Amino acid sequence: MVAGCSPSGTAPGPELAGGGKDGTATAAAPASPSPVSTPSASASPGPVSPGPVPSGAAEVEAVLARMSVREKVGQLFMPVLYGPAASTASAENRARFGVDTPAEAVAKYRPGGVILFPWAGNVKDARQVVALTNGLQKASPRVPLLIGADQENGVVSRLAPLVTEMPGASVIGAIGDPSLARKAAKVTGTELRALGVNLDFAPVADVNLDPRNPVIGPRAYGTDPRRVAPMVAAAVQGFHDAGIASTAKHFPGHGDTRVDSHTGLPVIRHSLSQWKRLDAPPFAAAIGKGIDAIMSAHVVMPRLDPSGDPATLSRPILTGLLRERLGFDGVVSTDALDMAGVRKKYGDGQVAVRAVLAGVDLLLMPPDHPRAYRAVLAAVRSGKISEERLDQSVRRLLRLKAARGLLREAPVADADRAERVLRSAGHRAIARLIADRARDSAR
Repeated sequence: MVAGCSPSGTAPGPELAGGGKDGTATAAAPASPSPVSTPSASASPGPVSPGPVPSGAAEVEAVLARMSVREKVGQLFMPVLYGPAASTASAENRARFGVDTPAEAVAKYRPGGVILFPWAGNVKDARQVVALTNGLQKASPRVPLLIGADQENGVVSRLAPLVTEMPGASVIGAIGDPSLARKAAKVTGTELRALGVNLDFAPVADVNLDPRNPVIGPRAYGTDPRRVAPMVAAAVQGFHDAGIASTAKHFPGHGDTRVDSHTGLPVIRHSLSQWKRLDAPPFAAAIGKGIDAIMSAHVVMPRLDPSGDPATLSRPILTGLLRERLGFDGVVSTDALDMAGVRKKYGDGQVAVRAVLAGVDLLLMPPDHPRAYRAVLAAVRSGKISEERLDQSVRRLLRLKAARGLLREAPVADADRAERVLRSAGHRAIARLIADRARDSAR
């Protein structure tokens, strides 16, 4: 399977500044944002009636008190569902979820979100995508879904050709103007929101340190963390300008490897000092701009965690570095769990449990959803994952949804508006502006 990223509060730690590998200097880490603390709603078994959700942090606690353990566990998952409409029956859904349609899968497992892919039959045309996202939200009336897409632009563009074709990160990074990164992200975010997509798995915050990197390459803004960090920060702001959530990826950094984590397990031998200088600045910059989510990398960094586990399963990396050192209290998402890099040592159920124990909140694309769901549920019931730990993740997910307006009113996309917004003249003009600036800078 083609995985999610494939090309086809605590106080922040010490400043991330100084001379890096080969003498590279980097920017200091920006201050971490204040935690988002906005309300949410819950799912409950059986038929439910949608309605307005009152605001206030106390609502989150009230909702958590009403939720069952099964409902909370469901919130931790973001699967791929198959078909062009929420009511479309698919043999893939039957094989993977035990039900025929995407709507039935949502009702059965109550996931926190769904991710869209063309190869799953989710992306045909604008009206179809709008109908699909509306149908999925209707199937989850009490807790609106995060509906995600991998729309980085450039080589990873899951909603092409529906959306405006924008230059990729390396093109924008070469120009050296962060305002263009912000403009591009705002265009993309505006178009995704019109389709009913509320979370983009972008921007890439990796620094492409190895020119033979097979998986990052042009998806990164560049090879120098001093130039990449402001681009990432600007892109986060652009997505927020558009009103959608964004995800910095792939933590703690996937830029210095020649192994593709879709097919193998990369090992990056950066010391803590090197990591602070080379990999961390773009993530710190994203946190400084209030990034909604950060995606883990299926890479081993033995000098950061000697266990040999990939970062996705590493508590020293996800909790120690990301939460404690960088002060991030938003949603931590895995990269796709169907990738080889995370499946080398443990079975699919154990991977999900270990990811949660490491600090993950959102389990993306488990290859065996029922097995992963049962494993996490069993771990909670046995006490291996405490209910307190489970509640931490559910709170973060609900705060994200509230912060992006999903809980203020029912999230409904409008097909007529989508057709007006997608590939509009103004959006195409911004794409041309960036392309022209890129040609000028290359002369």
